[in-house]
Amino acid sequence: MKLLVIGGSYFYGRVFVMEAAKEHEITVWNRGTYSMEQFGVRQIQADRHERAAVCGEDFDAVVDFCAYGPKDVETTIKNITGKIGQYLLISTVDVYERNPSAMKDETTPLEERVIPGEAGDYIAGKVAVEREAETICRERGIPCTVLRPAILFGPYNYAPRESAYIQLVLMNHALPRFTDADGQFQFVYVKDAAHAVLKCLGNKKAFGQAYNLCQDQILTYETFFEALKRAAEPEDLTGLVEVPLTVDQAAVQGVPVPFPATVAETHLCDNRKGKTELGIIYTDFEEGMQRTYRAFRNVYMQT
Repeated sequence: MKLLVIGGSYFYGRVFVMEAAKEHEITVWNRGTYSMEQFGVRQIQADRHERAAVCGEDFDAVVDFCAYGPKDVETTIKNITGKIGQYLLISTVDVYERNPSAMKDETTPLEERVIPGEAGDYIAGKVAVEREAETICRERGIPCTVLRPAILFGPYNYAPRESAYIQLVLMNHALPRFTDADGQFQFVYVKDAAHAVLKCLGNKKAFGQAYNLCQDQILTYETFFEALKRAAEPEDLTGLVEVPLTVDQAAVQGVPVPFPATVAETHLCDNRKGKTELGIIYTDFEEGMQRTYRAFRNVYMQT
């Protein structure tokens, strides 16, 4: 298939391109922060709102990894002008309305309330682009598929999430032990999320559908840290200090708290639709953490 990937050089998009390039013809359209040409793809360096060199070309599918606000999808589709066989929008499970006690499936209403702060802006932006993609694709007769990943983890993760804790183990021989964190959360291994996109390409079952992407395991900070320690090499744990901290103390001291730390922040989702309709298979969290730890260990031990 001939694919146009919007974004595609940062973590999830990068891993998708690495996997998809094995069997598809890919053009990556982004600002060129990271080169992707080593994977045998064409890379166009331009802002998504510019009329880029893809104008007039036909694509079997467009995979959009970096739509964050109003007009992102509409402008991009207008700038392509050629035929689009399918539009795949990468969204997030955060679009669902806030209700810590409910397990969200794809029928859960999207969040319409105004939530203050940076997180609220991100959620509002993603809800807006989902609405926009639905509208513009319907108007133009383009089948649209939305994927909503939970917390992504794995090699190439530039965000200071699991990698920040791996670095603490290797460089500081320390880990926090949060004494008041009662939040729960779900992950999705980035390679599984990339394969989920591949399963949607040209798949009529996925046309007009949305899918949650999340592993079966529900974690807490305690179980996350225990899995991280099991993934570590024995010598990495020699002299490891676990520092008791409240979540507020961690914030003051600059210790990362990247996952939901409270019941109020908990946001759990059901993954059965994707597994049933698309055959999505998820890597066990422990196995994914072992792969991730080894990848970042190789990076940090060389610095």
